[in-house]
Amino acid sequence: MDFVVIDTEGNRELREVAIINSDGELIYEAFNQEHPRYQQRLLQSKPLKTILQEILVITRDKLLIFHHAKHDLQVLNYSFRKANLTWSDYSKIQYRCTVKLAQQYLPSCSSYSLEHLARKLNLKVDQQYFIAQQAHVARYDAQFTYQLYIFIQRLMIPTDTLINPFGSSRVDNPFQVHPDNSDIYHTQYKILESVIADIKYDSNHQSKGVVIIGDPGTGKTHLIMRLAKQRLTLNRILFVPCPNDAQTIKYHTYSCVLESLNRKIPDTDFSQLDNFLANTFLGIIQTVKQPNQRIENIINSIKDNPLKLYEILGGEGTQTRRDNWDLIERVTTQWWINKYGAVGYAPEIIKGIVKFCRYSDVNYKQLVKKWLAADELEPEELSKIGLTSWHDEISKEDFSLEAIAVFGRLSLLNEPLIIVFDQLEMLGLPHNRNILLNFGEAVKEIFTRIPHSLIILNLFPDRWQQLQDIFDGSIIDRISQYQIVLEQPTNEEIKAILQLKAAAVATDLTSLFTPQEIEQIINNKRSIRAVLNNAAEYFRYKYHHIPLPKQAVTDSNVDSELVLSRLTNLENQQNKLVKLLENLAQAFNSFTQETAPEITETIPIPTTSNGLVAPDFTPKSLKERIITYLETQQKILEQEYNEAEILIDERDAGKLKDILEAFNNITKLEIDILPSKRVLPPHVIITNKNICIGFLSACKGSRFTSRIQNYNEFVATKSKLKFILWRDERSDPLNSKTVGYQAIVKLNNTNNGEFKLWERGDRLTFELIYRLISDLYNQDFEIDKITELQPALEIIASYFAEYWLVKAIMSP
Repeated sequence: MDFVVIDTEGNRELREVAIINSDGELIYEAFNQEHPRYQQRLLQSKPLKTILQEILVITRDKLLIFHHAKHDLQVLNYSFRKANLTWSDYSKIQYRCTVKLAQQYLPSCSSYSLEHLARKLNLKVDQQYFIAQQAHVARYDAQFTYQLYIFIQRLMIPTDTLINPFGSSRVDNPFQVHPDNSDIYHTQYKILESVIADIKYDSNHQSKGVVIIGDPGTGKTHLIMRLAKQRLTLNRILFVPCPNDAQTIKYHTYSCVLESLNRKIPDTDFSQLDNFLANTFLGIIQTVKQPNQRIENIINSIKDNPLKLYEILGGEGTQTRRDNWDLIERVTTQWWINKYGAVGYAPEIIKGIVKFCRYSDVNYKQLVKKWLAADELEPEELSKIGLTSWHDEISKEDFSLEAIAVFGRLSLLNEPLIIVFDQLEMLGLPHNRNILLNFGEAVKEIFTRIPHSLIILNLFPDRWQQLQDIFDGSIIDRISQYQIVLEQPTNEEIKAILQLKAAAVATDLTSLFTPQEIEQIINNKRSIRAVLNNAAEYFRYKYHHIPLPKQAVTDSNVDSELVLSRLTNLENQQNKLVKLLENLAQAFNSFTQETAPEITETIPIPTTSNGLVAPDFTPKSLKERIITYLETQQKILEQEYNEAEILIDERDAGKLKDILEAFNNITKLEIDILPSKRVLPPHVIITNKNICIGFLSACKGSRFTSRIQNYNEFVATKSKLKFILWRDERSDPLNSKTVGYQAIVKLNNTNNGEFKLWERGDRLTFELIYRLISDLYNQDFEIDKITELQPALEIIASYFAEYWLVKAIMSP
């Protein structure tokens, strides 16, 4: 609740009054012209009745703060009666008394007068301590009462249970939930809405591209989160982070599409794919020219809410429900064949989409999801879900593009797809140039093959410039039909964001920080994220006594001669001023310099020149920041671990390569792959460490067997190399009677080879190292990449010194 501080002067009748708002500003001051002391005063003197009427307006719906509230309320109550005004809510007003609060939170004080408390706590107004000669003036006392109340507010907050509202300053993906001020970037958001409308009503169904350009921390992903929040019940939001393997970019994109479609729509029990199928099926049956009674009944039941489809199909496990699902599969598949033909993978993909939504059993859904991802399933697994096996030699890249195109064409029956490519900064690293080039070609194909879609790229300004320099004009023209630039918000807008964050944990910004502190938090920050991080640091300092990090001072290019000239002029002017002051001192035979009044029983709370509690500028080390980050991200990764993930071996090898390239900054690492025309498990060789690390989690059956056998041949011929082959524990178990399993035994029986199950702890540590390195390059973890990247990597190496990968990297 917003508050105002009121101080009244007068024994019984109001003589003068001053009101300070919650920002510490004097918003009202008046003198009773009917009082004997002010009968001759003209400035700000008013009739008593006028003053009281204005007080009523100003204080409506406010919490009133008084020092010695009993006295102030008696004065006001008497004055209202004298002016024949009714203070109807007198008994119901909400107020606080700083005398009572001080007695509660500062119980050891010998006096609770405003003067004593102000001196005891080193409070200042206009950079001056409390001066007794100026007391009992309403304006003066109100200003010090405000400072006292702000100080006590800090003591009132239970710091052991208070959540830091600014602790989360980044949006990792658009499906997260963070406080959102829709006034920020409102125009940019409306542009996205208008582009979606253009796509929906375009008779040619062409996809359109938007590039969102903004510096780190300006809110690019947050803007997409707002789009998801507003449109997730209508559009499908498909989030694709940075690829890290040049040969599987389309499959990476498609796997991320499937992961996004598996996300639940907020406040429902349905996934995006459930919603997509319901709207698609409604669109299909509405095109039937002469529907039978059964179809008409379904249309009438779901036309206002397509998700009711899942309610009308019949009870779980009943024949009616099975028959209805068979109908949906048959009608949807036949519609596709009639409209687009039976060629390619599309008709089977349609069946897979229906099967995924059909099954409520999580295990069945997971099998269908693997099948949709073109993974190999055992015959008995295929029999369970009623699908057929993909061809062994299927090209996952071609399959992926066709599968995404299926979703694009089905979306024509409802709303456009929204495909978002984000966290792309690592594409700009030299070792990822091939990935960057292939990414450009893949995006070009997506624009060509996928209709009815809004395709968004979130980019830093320098990365956008790099793409324009590297990609040909045909790619640039498609992806940047619209360019949205996110500028730094105003201070008032950022203050509104801070207030929204505070409100999310049931508190108020002005309850947490003084106006001076808020100004310190906001000023000179490069981005929204930087402000939130700064607020989090101030919160930790203020309520948990954790020192603030020292702000780095950056050198700028300056003209030394110009600086010297200006300093000389300044020195000359200072000498003249000193001489003038000396003459004045002699003339008046005294020269005094203001000093603080003598203070007794002080609580040692140092303050800065602007009244802000002076922070301990002991720097929070880079190591402490990294450890805090790792602890936070560890918890997030543990939560994500149990979510069903599409395992991609090429992705794991790409992550490993990015980790190794980063560590190349602190130790020499030579990276290569095995020379072979045969299909091997995705792998990386660290040649100067004599180790080859491979991954084989995403396949089984004949694919697994052929790959591990090819790997074993190199193990046998390259005895100086240590070979490790990892398989994620979440992968399908392998039958001990198969040829593939015997190949595992053979690998483990060699002197230089080892097959290892990638268990939870090992996998989480690997992902944690990769995420930190990715965030360093994406500037989600803020460092000076010139001066702090190498120390950061050394800290990582030390922190994970016992982890198998770090041991291998840092070994002599």
